[in-house]
Amino acid sequence: MVVLSLAIGLAEQDDFANLPDLQEAPANKETPPADKRSNKPGSSPKGQTPDESSRRTDANSSVSDLANSVTSDMLMLSPGSEEEEHEGPVCEKLGRIQFSVGYSFQDSTLTVKILKGQDLPAKDFSGTSDPFVKLYLLPDKKHKLETKVKRKNLNPHWNETFLFEGFPYEKVVQRTLYLQVLDYDRFSRNDPIGEVSIPLNKIDLAHMQTFWKELKPCSDGSGSRGDLLVSLCYNPTANTITVSIIKARNLKAMDIGGTSDPYVKVWLMNKDKRVEKKKTVVMKRCLNPVFNESFPFDVPAHVLRETTIVITVMDKDRLSRNDVIGKV
Repeated sequence: MVVLSLAIGLAEQDDFANLPDLQEAPANKETPPADKRSNKPGSSPKGQTPDESSRRTDANSSVSDLANSVTSDMLMLSPGSEEEEHEGPVCEKLGRIQFSVGYSFQDSTLTVKILKGQDLPAKDFSGTSDPFVKLYLLPDKKHKLETKVKRKNLNPHWNETFLFEGFPYEKVVQRTLYLQVLDYDRFSRNDPIGEVSIPLNKIDLAHMQTFWKELKPCSDGSGSRGDLLVSLCYNPTANTITVSIIKARNLKAMDIGGTSDPYVKVWLMNKDKRVEKKKTVVMKRCLNPVFNESFPFDVPAHVLRETTIVITVMDKDRLSRNDVIGKV
């Protein structure tokens, strides 16, 4: 029986930082050297046949590989929308946005026009979204401009113009235009949909230029999302993996009241397909929840190497869809 206790850091660089596939180990990670001790040909541990010994060694090796796929790096929790009905790798398309940028040397004014969005993802239960756009000139995050909200529209037309007046060209070219598309929500925090950033020194501002840009996962620099302590136990005799969700700490507050109602979902994946899901109870208004729940999954030894455990920390919401705090 192999038991591993894992303290997984849920810190993140970006709010919507992309996670590597848990089944893709970093190329520069070296596999721990194999135990040089070996039995002579024809011998085996007492009470085991050579075949049984080999199978147990393979099983132990496989579960170590499974654990390494989770612990090879301090993985970051990345929020995102749930795609419960989709089986296969999660690769959500976020749509794209059209906008124009230009600079008037005569007036020392930067003009940004937010034109329209296309093929935005649905963030609401009704199968649609209420999108709007925030504009920043990074690194300045204090001053922002916003478009109007377009209700129930996945292909919104904003056609709004924003002027940054009295802005010397020498400073303009030191800024990065950052556009963040969000879904407006009356009862909870607005859901990020995607972002676009473009350094202004990379484009010719003398003439108004129009761009179509694919939206990328959002990054508003909100920092750490906390830590999650889990335990993995593989029993080769029973062909079961037991995932124990022990506790979390310093989770990000997702509700307006400055807290969250967290619970944890555990997905058993095989070859990028979802096989089985289990989840913990909801801990009300708690950023340091103690779960102490265990979930057994049937996993034959011969498919262990193709198995991945995906753990998602969620915030329960009564009035809208549940928020993803993060996943590993």
